[in-house]
Amino acid sequence: MKAMILAAGLGTRLRPLTDDRPKALVEVAGRPLLAWGIARLAQHGFTDIIINAHHFPEQIEAFVEAYHDTYGYPEVSLTVSLEKDLLDTGGGVQKARWFFDDGEPFLVHNVDVLTDLNLNRLMDAHR
Repeated sequence: MKAMILAAGLGTRLRPLTDDRPKALVEVAGRPLLAWGIARLAQHGFTDIIINAHHFPEQIEAFVEAYHDTYGYPEVSLTVSLEKDLLDTGGGVQKARWFFDDGEPFLVHNVDVLTDLNLNRLMDAHR
């Protein structure tokens, strides 16, 4: 299954934590938000994940490059969609539309949402 993690935002409400890093890399309980999001998706069978990046995108790219060695989930393919200009939610998904060209349902997940929602049941409701 495919998913997109929205991680391009400026994180203005988390300042000063986001003055030198993207919101996606702010730590909660010792792990970056992005690590929690990827793990959550992987635990529910999502194997292809695209992450949009705008604010400090080089940090997101470095995190993605090191993710498997640090956190595991080798079965998960991670792709970064760079946004030179901030595109908001719909624009970010539109820019990454090529990633979802198989016509299958996909999940869009905000990087700052921490939940125990059963993502498989959510996907099943849309098939």
